Amino acid sequence: MALLECDSLVKRFGGLVAVDGVSLQVQSGEIVALVGPNGAGKTTLLNLLSGLLPLDSGQIRLRGARIDGLPPWRIARLGVGRTFQVPRVFELLSVAEHVRTGTVARALVDAGRRAAEAVDDEVRWALRMVRLEDRAACRAGQEPPGRRKLVELATVLGSRPRLLLLDEPLAGLHPRERQFAVGLLHRMRDERGVGILWVEHDMETVTRAADRVVVLHRGKVIADGPPPQVMEHPEVVRAYLGGIGGESPWTGSW
Repeated sequence: MALLECDSLVKRFGGLVAVDGVSLQVQSGEIVALVGPNGAGKTTLLNLLSGLLPLDSGQIRLRGARIDGLPPWRIARLGVGRTFQVPRVFELLSVAEHVRTGTVARALVDAGRRAAEAVDDEVRWALRMVRLEDRAACRAGQEPPGRRKLVELATVLGSRPRLLLLDEPLAGLHPRERQFAVGLLHRMRDERGVGILWVEHDMETVTRAADRVVVLHRGKVIADGPPPQVMEHPEVVRAYLGGIGGESPWTGSW
């Protein structure tokens, strides 16, 4: 059974079909990169999966159970963590307090099975995972944008997600931070079996880091498979290169 199953998802905004019959799966312990140009429907799809937008039609299952139609807070409690293109942080909280909001939310689900001190342990673990232990007492809203992304990610990690929905998590990070963030995704996959659906524009990073690539074009899935296979897919080449040979759509960014 797949961790996440999407079947024929459709979302319309007036006459615009932003997501047009999308079907895909994410397995536990798998990193799936979701790529395509601006306007392809990537962020809209994440909003559907996390409950921020209602479906017009289709079904979403998490570990076999329907989650479409549930409010975002219930989807989050079922183990779906979400980050955003522009990080959303509680500006007046310290970094540690911010991470605690995700950890405590998960502790409410596990009430009676976890001691109170386990929340503190989880906060320390999440801060250590993103290398922000020395920023624990700093105000989250005063951190630079790249570090705010890590605060947001640590908060999501503190909720012990089964599935991570990441919207351009590498944008705005320095090269060393980007390398570290990719390593962190691999650790979550390998050590905790987390499934990751990752929207990304840096194709060179995608080819190195993703297990599988799903390409969206005008709201439709036009390719789904391992990076080397998708690189050569005729529809991908036609859609993004206009049939021109001798180049690759996997250099630079989309």
